[in-house]
Amino acid sequence: MHFLNLIRYKNLLLLLLTQVLVHFGFLKALDFPVALSTLDFFILVMATLCIAAAGYVINDIEDVEIDRINRPKKRLIPLKITEKRAFNYYLALNIAGVGLGYYLSVQSGNSAYAAFFVFISALLYSYATFLKRILLVGNILVSILVASAILIVVIFDLSALVSTYGPSLSNPVSVLRDYAIFAFLLNVLREIVKDLEDMDGDHAHGLSSLPIVLGRVRTAKITSVVALGYIALLVVYIYFYLYTNAITTAYLLFVVGGSLLFFAIKAWAATSKKDFARLSLYLKISMVLGIFSLGVLSLSLLYAAF
Repeated sequence: MHFLNLIRYKNLLLLLLTQVLVHFGFLKALDFPVALSTLDFFILVMATLCIAAAGYVINDIEDVEIDRINRPKKRLIPLKITEKRAFNYYLALNIAGVGLGYYLSVQSGNSAYAAFFVFISALLYSYATFLKRILLVGNILVSILVASAILIVVIFDLSALVSTYGPSLSNPVSVLRDYAIFAFLLNVLREIVKDLEDMDGDHAHGLSSLPIVLGRVRTAKITSVVALGYIALLVVYIYFYLYTNAITTAYLLFVVGGSLLFFAIKAWAATSKKDFARLSLYLKISMVLGIFSLGVLSLSLLYAAF
């Protein structure tokens, strides 16, 4: 169980759910052509999960001293897992992830795609070791990597088919691009909220974050305003692209938008570390609800076809 907590298994399950919904719940459910067989898709998923898990491990190794302040009772290294063992886990997961990615790239006839896996692994290491110390850079980088979980399925599933199917793939690519953008935006907000939780340890060890620069209460209020901005952006998107789809519109407005509104209200009043921990949970719920909206979209389109 210590190993599962080290690799953040709950976050990995969310990543797994996202990729499964993209491949099976959207592309295959709506009968779009895909390049990956079921086996190849699960190799892609395993490669992604291994590299992501390695990123969590190296981040915990680098945060040993910071976590003495931020998470004195929850830290795993070195209380439950030695630093040496954790680093061995990191190497094994990275080798497995990059190796599976290389195999899949060669198997699909696009060996150059292996560079994606090496690049993502390198970025995660760079984030853990120094990039997260720079104001907003770490937040943005992690959020790009979260969005890439969607985009990498698009690359492997659809890019090889563009020359054959051409314009017929423009709609699914556009939809998944927009979902990736929304995932990026939500995760930037969540990373800032996590900085609110970790402000004491970050400040003690020379990291720079919005709460350190602006203060906790002011930053919490900023996240509230940003969440309201996201709701406005969602409304505009629905108006231009989804207003004819009543089911998806209702889900996005009342479920996803409603969860963000709840977050915004709570964030405006948040003052304690306990409040900030709850805000992080609320945003994770919003992200899960946002992911499920892809399935809602698929079901509404299938329903409309009958």
